[in-house]
Amino acid sequence: MTNTQNPSTTHDGQAAGTANPLHGITIGLDIGGTKTHGVRFEDGIPVADESAGSSNVQNVTRDEAAHNLADLFARIGAGPVARVYAGSGGIDTDEDAAALAGLIQPLVPGATVTVVHDSRLLLAAGRAGTGVAVIAGTGSAAWGRNADGGEARAGGWGYLLGDEGSGYWLGREAVRHSLRRMNQGLPVDPLTSALLKSCGLDHPNKLIALFHSPDTGRRFWAQQARHVVAAAAAGHADSAALLDQAGKDLAGLAAQVLGQLGLDGPVILGGGLGMNVAPLQESFRRNLADAGITDVRVLDQEPVFGVLELVAGSA
Repeated sequence: MTNTQNPSTTHDGQAAGTANPLHGITIGLDIGGTKTHGVRFEDGIPVADESAGSSNVQNVTRDEAAHNLADLFARIGAGPVARVYAGSGGIDTDEDAAALAGLIQPLVPGATVTVVHDSRLLLAAGRAGTGVAVIAGTGSAAWGRNADGGEARAGGWGYLLGDEGSGYWLGREAVRHSLRRMNQGLPVDPLTSALLKSCGLDHPNKLIALFHSPDTGRRFWAQQARHVVAAAAAGHADSAALLDQAGKDLAGLAAQVLGQLGLDGPVILGGGLGMNVAPLQESFRRNLADAGITDVRVLDQEPVFGVLELVAGSA
């Protein structure tokens, strides 16, 4: 975690150490692989809620990240901001946190800027001080903390090395499914048909070049996960199996962190897929139950609202 701050006062003139940690203007940021979600809080009350493109430099260039942050702050960041609390994927080192803080700081001169891994927001938004948060969005990761302050992580290695159970993983597996059927001489099935239509292609073989094209990337293929979800809902067995495997892989990440921290819960599932795809949730719960973990919760509010808990020091 990185903090950048004026050591004596915040930008709104509030003396350091004031009893109410939420006094003044707080900007909360949840930076995912597809979008940056920002909320402006005034004395802890949300007064503006906006989104812009991703500002995660693992997914976009620094210039694009800076542009998207400036766009967002132009809509929610005006006035004397006291603090910015940002959770982002790809925050694996102090250097990662400092680099993101460096993009944010010029937009809020004098404010305190704190950067953490986005899974920490998720745990706080789940109203848990200890436990494990699992993100299933464009990418995937698990992070947890126990009562002794110990922390552990699993996954979050990025799409080239992992991201099992994520949107990108599902999109890539849809492509692999389509290519396998092509190689086996099988007809185009509902999943492949939807994928080809979405990509503007007329034959599965063309997916190979498109997948490796510089014109597509992690976000593009993560967006194709919706076709797996839709096909599974329509009774496509192979798509249902992919969602089941995604839930199993995500449960594995959670179980690994629980074991490292000596916890038996709670486990909080978030991210776009985690919060919205029932078959994935069912697989996640079932696989954790098989491991003896029953305190499993699906996040019921956006992770950015965990900022209030973190700033208040209660999570």
